[in-house]
Amino acid sequence: MRKNIIAGNWKMNKTFQESVDLIHNLNDGIDQGSLTDKRIMVAPTFVNLYPSLLESKDSPVEVIAQNLHEEDSGAFTGEVAAPMLTAMDVKTVILGHSERRTLFNESPELLAKKVDKALEHDLEVIFCIGETLKIRKTENHYLEIAGQVRKSLFHLRAEQWKNIIIAYEPVWAIGTGLTATPEQAEEMHQFIRRIIEKKYSSEVAESTSILYGGSVKPNNAEEIFSQPDVDGGLVGGASLNAEDFLAIINSI
Repeated sequence: MRKNIIAGNWKMNKTFQESVDLIHNLNDGIDQGSLTDKRIMVAPTFVNLYPSLLESKDSPVEVIAQNLHEEDSGAFTGEVAAPMLTAMDVKTVILGHSERRTLFNESPELLAKKVDKALEHDLEVIFCIGETLKIRKTENHYLEIAGQVRKSLFHLRAEQWKNIIIAYEPVWAIGTGLTATPEQAEEMHQFIRRIIEKKYSSEVAESTSILYGGSVKPNNAEEIFSQPDVDGGLVGGASLNAEDFLAIINSI
């Protein structure tokens, strides 16, 4: 049975001490008795990964990475490789985030290589997919989402999907003033699950966690997470504040 997952993507935020303090506050506020079917993750910047891992030792908070390079090593200034992450005991990495796609021009083909590299090193992948406002307005959002999944993930063997988590980001509803309704979130999550089922099996589809990544906040989290195909959230800004993030964690 798939677990609910609340993952905080801290992006390029928080200093060394701020990262440690936030994890400390989360540890103090999390009701560990409620975690039997729930996982809590945070993704600090690369420079704050190690101190965050030390602070989260023996706690329910899993520290994960925001990205990795598709090669194990080499002349790639500023990049981070999978063996560097696993050497620190990082177990999960976010790939394909909308900001990586748009700001850093990461293509579906490149992301497929990154997924392969992560799985080669036994890293779990939170793979982000989503459509822009332009695509949503043309009503080609289903084709876009299916294409992103197919081009980057459908080369995998069925057994590899045990290490894949999907995060659906309606890019059109992030920072635009528009809002995706819980029904719209469920509609897309259900569609994603069905295309996985069609390619693989109902067993693979039903065991894959699909997270919602569209501006989750304390005042909308409970309604979004109540949808049957929504298995938690990839949280941005609200994960930078312990009180807000705890409220989201407790809403599922």
